[in-house]
Amino acid sequence: MKIQFEGMTIEFHVVYGVRKKISIHIEPTGYMTVKAPNDTSQETIMNAVKQYGKQIVEKLKLIEKLKETVGTKEYQEEGKFLHLGKYHFLHELIDTTGLNEEELKINLKKFYFSSCKKIIAERIKIYQTQLKVKPKVIEIEESKTKWGSCSSDKKLTFNYRLAMAPIDVIDYVIIHELCHLTHMNHDRSFWRRVGSVMPDYKEKEEFLARYGQAMTL
Repeated sequence: MKIQFEGMTIEFHVVYGVRKKISIHIEPTGYMTVKAPNDTSQETIMNAVKQYGKQIVEKLKLIEKLKETVGTKEYQEEGKFLHLGKYHFLHELIDTTGLNEEELKINLKKFYFSSCKKIIAERIKIYQTQLKVKPKVIEIEESKTKWGSCSSDKKLTFNYRLAMAPIDVIDYVIIHELCHLTHMNHDRSFWRRVGSVMPDYKEKEEFLARYGQAMTL
């Protein structure tokens, strides 16, 4: 859904559920989610967003400025990089002492590979138990086109850049690839299986489609 407010288009995803009131969440990337009670009308949701329109616009503008700042990566202590959906100063992620730009680039990529490997190893245990599947091999790789993949011999690979995404988005990619162990194609059975574990998976897909470009070095 989207509305116009003070000349700015505010786009947001609506998640319905068992709750008492509407809440608004804005990710550090600018992705906005409105969580509403079941059966809430679109008009009510629109009015709730308009009510906080000024604060939302201010926050989105700040995020856009931050994106411009981090768009050109600054490999120095105060340079900002994404990790688990939030921006951090470079020196908060790796040791920057006495390192030149090239060394910082190399060490930062190593950090993301290591972080992604650790996160995938921890989270995949949860979902392979739920889905009653188990991959033979799990690898972390660098890819410009895929966040994850599953081969016919039950080998799963995950893009190291996933370490930049929020944990629930990482979970989605893990669930997606685990479901391919029993459904190799993206047919209805596959998506039903994904949805049985993560009903709001389309929200995660939208996040990757919209903000995947920001998750890069």
